[in-house]
Amino acid sequence: MENNKFLDLSLVPKELKLILLIMNTENNENLRLNKNNLFTDIDWEYFLNLVIHHRVYPLIYTKLKTIQGKVIPPYVMNTLSYEYKSNTIKMLQFSGEMVQISELFIENKIRLLFLKGPVIAADIYGDISLRTSKDLDILIPSTDIQKAEEILCNLGYVREEEPDYNDWKWRNHHLTYNHPQKNTQIEIHWRLHPRPKKVPSFNKLWERKRESNLTRNPVYYLGKEDLFLYLIAHGSKHGWFRLRWLADIDLLVRKFISLEKSNLQIKKYQQQHLGGQAKLFVGQALILASQLFNTPINKEMQAYTEKKHSKRVAQMSIFYIKEMAQINIPISEEELAKNHKNYFLTIKSNLRKSFLITGYRFASKSNLEKLLFITRLFYPRTADKMALKLPRPLHFLYFPLRPFFWIWRKTRNI
Repeated sequence: MENNKFLDLSLVPKELKLILLIMNTENNENLRLNKNNLFTDIDWEYFLNLVIHHRVYPLIYTKLKTIQGKVIPPYVMNTLSYEYKSNTIKMLQFSGEMVQISELFIENKIRLLFLKGPVIAADIYGDISLRTSKDLDILIPSTDIQKAEEILCNLGYVREEEPDYNDWKWRNHHLTYNHPQKNTQIEIHWRLHPRPKKVPSFNKLWERKRESNLTRNPVYYLGKEDLFLYLIAHGSKHGWFRLRWLADIDLLVRKFISLEKSNLQIKKYQQQHLGGQAKLFVGQALILASQLFNTPINKEMQAYTEKKHSKRVAQMSIFYIKEMAQINIPISEEELAKNHKNYFLTIKSNLRKSFLITGYRFASKSNLEKLLFITRLFYPRTADKMALKLPRPLHFLYFPLRPFFWIWRKTRNI
């Protein structure tokens, strides 16, 4: 097994490198022995921002809490402890909600697969407190959307927004519901990813499903190869801007290393999940995991990492990871009044980031997706209608105005 060293990490900040080092250290004793060398000259505020943004604070906290001494400021450990405990409470709350939703859907003859939440945390990490989740994602057949919505509404959930166009089911792949009292969010998916992304049929996924042993009542989720490929598709779509996603891939790959059958199944199912882009995205994920997490790559998986295009999009993802994918950088009115030059520099920086992000998205698409991507850039969004309300006879103007709305949104917070 070899780890690929294809990526240029020279611009990665030392705080992010420290996070990776902590996560890659299997024996906590090594952290204790080298604590004086590891934790010097660290910007701890920035360290905390990175840890929280990348959603790895449960893993970082469980590693750092064993270290004695004053090398880590108390407020850093207090913040990590608070976030860890808050996440544990939230995941326990999600566990109860998950069981209730599963029971009601099954009673109403709705097949459902959980894509996020406690079952995924338990499957990958063996502990629901070690993975974060802001909501519960559920996949159901598209024919059951209305019935599922009625169940959620009866439980007190409210749909986040009303679809604005008649083609919402084609343009979207999920609906979001919030519970005002419980402060929980549920996404109902009828596709794993938006069109025109290749996705397996629900029936295929249902045939390969697993039942969680986390609860007494039946709770179903994706088969291990389907979960692996789904997480790769999701991470690549977002440029892997959260390290937590790569931590998932790292652990899943380590589980697959000794399982020849799983390697074969991944090759079998990858076209269903990723279509013609399968080798590109699997290669990208393995390159990133290998270099950032020292993920061992076996001989069969090695072939994925040797594609030039995979190396290129993996390198592009480093921008997402180190920049925390923040496109808009707010500047207060006081700062703006003091220095107008900062205003224009920030606009320039935001637009540059936006073009880099758009470039990544474009580079990671198939030819058909590139064509649709360009078309969608000029297709009106609900946000455009909210920004400028035009009478219905003039709705056609939203199409030529779309580029101006895009630029305005990238610069309005500065």
